[in-house]
Amino acid sequence: MPSLAMLIGLAAATCTTLSFLPQVVKAWRSRSTHDISVGMFILQTTGNSFWLLYGAMIGDVPLVVANLITLGLVATILGLKLRYG
Repeated sequence: MPSLAMLIGLAAATCTTLSFLPQVVKAWRSRSTHDISVGMFILQTTGNSFWLLYGAMIGDVPLVVANLITLGLVATILGLKLRYG
């Protein structure tokens, strides 16, 4: 049975990961990223890459999974921003 700390970590990871999904859907549908900060998403993508590496180094599966998914979402937004400006 997962510990309370694990469950809290999974809940936090789910919330923060899914928080990017509405932005991906909106940018994908509208093809508009005018009001999105490219600097913020470069930093976010870099940060998620480091969190993913850190999670892999310490063997923290929830951290790895959450940051792998989040990295995909923020990289998608960054890609759309670079493509559609």
